[in-house]
Amino acid sequence: MSDTTEKPSIDLERKGEQTSNGSVDASSVSRNSGVLEEAPQTFTGAGDGVPEEDLRSFNELARLESTTSGAEALSRRLTGADELLRRAETSDEPLPKMGMGKPYPEPLPSRESYQVNFDGPDDPANPVNWSLKKKSLMTYCLVISALCVAIGSAFFSAVTPVLQEKFHIGRTTATLSTSLYVFGFASGPIVWGPLSELYGRKAILLASMFGYSCFCFATATSKDLQSIMITRFFTGFIGAAPLAVCPAVMADLYSAASRGVAISFFAICLFGGPLLAPIFSAFIVKNQHMGWRWCAYIMGIMGCVATVSVAFVLEETHRPLILVRKAEILRRRTKNWGIYAPHEEVSLSLKEIAEKNITRPIKMLGLEPILFLVSLYNAFVYGMLYLFLTAIPLIFLGEYHWIAGVSELPYIAMFLGTIAGGLICVFFEKRFGRIMQEKGRPIPEERLPAMMVGSVFFAIGMFWLGWSGAFGDKVHWIVPCIGAFIIGMALILTFLPCLNYIVDCYLLYAASALAGNTFLRSSFGAVFPLFAYQMFVNMKIQYASTLLGSLAAIAIPVPFLFYKYGAKIRARSKYAIDDNFVLPF
Repeated sequence: MSDTTEKPSIDLERKGEQTSNGSVDASSVSRNSGVLEEAPQTFTGAGDGVPEEDLRSFNELARLESTTSGAEALSRRLTGADELLRRAETSDEPLPKMGMGKPYPEPLPSRESYQVNFDGPDDPANPVNWSLKKKSLMTYCLVISALCVAIGSAFFSAVTPVLQEKFHIGRTTATLSTSLYVFGFASGPIVWGPLSELYGRKAILLASMFGYSCFCFATATSKDLQSIMITRFFTGFIGAAPLAVCPAVMADLYSAASRGVAISFFAICLFGGPLLAPIFSAFIVKNQHMGWRWCAYIMGIMGCVATVSVAFVLEETHRPLILVRKAEILRRRTKNWGIYAPHEEVSLSLKEIAEKNITRPIKMLGLEPILFLVSLYNAFVYGMLYLFLTAIPLIFLGEYHWIAGVSELPYIAMFLGTIAGGLICVFFEKRFGRIMQEKGRPIPEERLPAMMVGSVFFAIGMFWLGWSGAFGDKVHWIVPCIGAFIIGMALILTFLPCLNYIVDCYLLYAASALAGNTFLRSSFGAVFPLFAYQMFVNMKIQYASTLLGSLAAIAIPVPFLFYKYGAKIRARSKYAIDDNFVLPF
C-alpha cells in the first residue's frame, strides 16, 4: 500500500532521528519516508494492499484531502470534522493562552509519521480478516439482538383484546401498544445509527439492549394504561439500535462477496420475529397461570440474554475505533504522546454531534433519491408485515372459526416462506459474487434481480391470500396458507436485496443510511395496524387484499428501474459511492 494509506511503523531510529526531548526531526522524516514531499497516491486494486473482494479505487478520498491519508479523510467525513477544522482555521477569535506564562511551542513535524493504520490487507486486527469462528460468534450476537427486538414489536398483538377489556378502550387505542413500539423503531435508529459511527458499534448495542430490557420489565409492572403506552414506546426507541447497527457490523465483518449471506440471517430475524411472536403471545395470554404481563417479562428476559451476549462476546468492529484502541496501546507502551488515530483527531460537542451526525439520516433520506425511493418501496413491504398481524387472525378466526392461539398458527407458513426466500437470496448472492469476479469490483445494482422476482410474487401472494381466505370453509385452509407462504417468501426477496443495496451504495455511511431507511420503514409499520382491522372488516377481506395487491403490482417496476438507472443516479449523489471506490482499510 502507498505511504499515504499504510503509515510507517513507529520506529524512530529507522524513520527519523529522535531528538533529546523525544520529538522527531522533520527533515529526517521527510528524507526517509517521503511523507512531507509526496502527494497522496491513487489506488489501482489489490496490488496496493486493498482486499481483492473490495476492489474499488480510493481515489475519491485521496482527492478529498490532498494532505491527509485515506483513513484520516474517511474519519473526517464520518465525524463531520472537515467543516469544524476549516472553521477553526478561519476563526478570528484570539487563541487561548498556553497557561503558566509558557509561549506557544514550535510547530511539530508531519503528523503522517505518528498516525496509526492497519498493517496492510492481511492485518489480523482488521475485522474482515477475523476467523470464521470469531465472525460466527459476532453474528450470533447480532442475530440474537435483532431477533429480540423484532419479536418484541409483535408480542403485544395478542394483548390488544385484553387491554380493551381491562381498560375499557377501543381497538384502535389498544393497538397503539404495538404501533407506539414500532414508532420507537422509526425514531430510535436516527440517533443510534450515527452515534455508532462516532463511538463504535459495541457501546451503542450494549446501551440499547440494556435499556430495552429495563423498559420491557417496566411494561410488565405497569399499573395503568398510560404507563404501558409510554414504556412500550421507549422500549422500541431504545431497543432500535440493532435495526441500523447490526447490518453495519456485518458490513464491517464481511466482504462484499459474502456480506449478503450474513445479512440474510438478520433479515429473516427481522421478519420472522414478528411472525412467530403472535403465536407465542396468544398462548401465553390464554394461560391462566401467566397472563398478558408475561409477554413483557419474556421480552425482558430475552433482552437480558442479548445484553450479556453483546457485553461478553461481541467485539468492536468499527475500523476507526479499532485504530483508536491501537493508538492508545502504542501511546501507553512507547510513551510517545504524538501517536494518534484519525478518529480521535476532533472531539465533538453535543451540539456538533446533533448538527453534523444525528441529522445525517434525515438529510440523506431527503436528499438522496436512491435512498428515499428504495426505502419507500421497502416501507410499503414492511408495512404489509404488520398489516397481516391483523389480517391472518381475521381470516382463520373469523372465516374458519378457529380458536384463539390456533388461528395464529398460519403465521408459521409465512415464516417458512421467509426462510425459503432467504435461501433463494443466497442463490442470487452466488450470482452476485460471480459477476463481481468478472467485473473486478462489486456492482450494487446486481443485488436487485432477487428484488425483481420478489416484487412479482408479492403481488401474487396478496391476491392469493385474500381471495382464498375470504370464503372460509368453502376453501381448504391449506390454500390461504400457501398464499401466506408466498407472501413470506416475497417479503424477504424484496427486503433483503434492498438492505444489501443500501449498504453497497452508502458503504461509508451505512449506519446512517440504514437509520434513514428504518425511519421511513418503521413509520409505515406503525401506521398500518391502526387501520388494518377497519379496512379488512369494512371492505371485506378479498377486496382489501385486491387493493393492496394492486398497489404491489403498480410498484413492480421499481427494482427494474433502479437496476437500469441506479448507477447514473449514484454518480450524481453526494453520499453514495461510485463504482471505483474502496475503503482505505
